[in-house]
Amino acid sequence: MSERTTTRGSITMTITAENTRPLPLIGQSVGQAQAALTRLLTGILARSGTSYQTWLGLQRLNALGGEPARDAYERDVRDWLLLDGPDAAGLTSDLVASGLAEADSDTIRMTEAARRLRQDVIAASAQITGPVLATVDRADLETTIRTLNEITRRVRKTFGTEES
Repeated sequence: MSERTTTRGSITMTITAENTRPLPLIGQSVGQAQAALTRLLTGILARSGTSYQTWLGLQRLNALGGEPARDAYERDVRDWLLLDGPDAAGLTSDLVASGLAEADSDTIRMTEAARRLRQDVIAASAQITGPVLATVDRADLETTIRTLNEITRRVRKTFGTEES
């Protein structure tokens, strides 16, 4: 709520109204942050010869505990990475071919090489983002993370996509 007082002669009026300031364009702000961070990440991934798509597939595999049922993993990457069935199966095959996963007809498992790659990429990223984020208030960062997670949850719920 905002309040404004106006005086004209001997008459004083107080006007109370909802905050009419326009909301920031969150999509634009989030998109710009994503583009900057993706550029940083792809540079780090290039050092190891890992594609961005492979990294995202590896991250989803980790999010599912590192050893999910193969069909659950492929369903998950179809949903989160917007892949069709053949592309999701292809991502599984790419992870196996690159030595980042082992798979049989039932399960896909993250390898030790995948764990090392994740640790190396996260450490390299932290070396760059750490000093940048160190100047941002920790409470603001925590609020931002909670807010983005809640927006993601609500959008996924609205559009009927699975939660993970």
